[in-house]
Amino acid sequence: MDTMEHVIEVTDETFEQVVVEGSKTAPVVVDLWAAWCGPCRTLGPMLEEAATKRAGAFTLAKIDVDAAGVGNALLQAVQSQSIPTVVAFRDGQPVSMFIGAIPQTEIDRFLDSILPSEAEVEAREAAEELATGDVAEAEQGFREALDKEPTNKDAALGLAKILLERGSIDEARPLIMPHLPDPEAEHLHARIEVAEWATMPADGSLGHARQAAARGDWRIALDGMIAALADQRDDARQALVTSFAALGDDDPLVPEYRRRLAAALF
Repeated sequence: MDTMEHVIEVTDETFEQVVVEGSKTAPVVVDLWAAWCGPCRTLGPMLEEAATKRAGAFTLAKIDVDAAGVGNALLQAVQSQSIPTVVAFRDGQPVSMFIGAIPQTEIDRFLDSILPSEAEVEAREAAEELATGDVAEAEQGFREALDKEPTNKDAALGLAKILLERGSIDEARPLIMPHLPDPEAEHLHARIEVAEWATMPADGSLGHARQAAARGDWRIALDGMIAALADQRDDARQALVTSFAALGDDDPLVPEYRRRLAAALF
């Protein structure tokens, strides 16, 4: 039940939705408390005031440890033996915490450390624009985020994706390399490798298969790579691994040809 805007009383039944899934959109700060706990009565209103003041920058999830088993489970998970304990979640995982009632200045410092930066917000907004097909606005947003925070992974990979679609490999590559082995960076890097196969000699079955992949003729390419395992085992296996990364796990060809690769190798 909502006690006020941006402050939610969490139960065992709602923890997964509010805290784990909710923190994938915006940070969630979990306040583990109990009615008999004096410091909890001091800290709770300060956290609620901060949640209201920051107006949606994070959600405050309050868990009464006497009423919800998930509260005690979380205390054990973060190795805390007392309350109040405050745990911040981002992207479905706990990322920071503190124990006990602390001054307002320290609360603000804690919240500043777990809230997204201006660059992170801009990168998220740019990703939403890209998802709706507004490529020009998305590109501008990613570039502005990188101007503010050159190491921002989401902005770098988002911009690299746009550049690869445009064929600007040389500009995309340095955006991707610092973020390997992140899965999305691996995917984009593999796409670069596949694109560059177009310029390789079409010698033998593996060469023809690589060029088919560069053209986007994926079933022909993967069949050719499987066939090439017979006499170019290591190179063909690596070409298949690169192809799987370029296609992504959601492509239905990937599980099919992973099974065929395993059968051929073992």
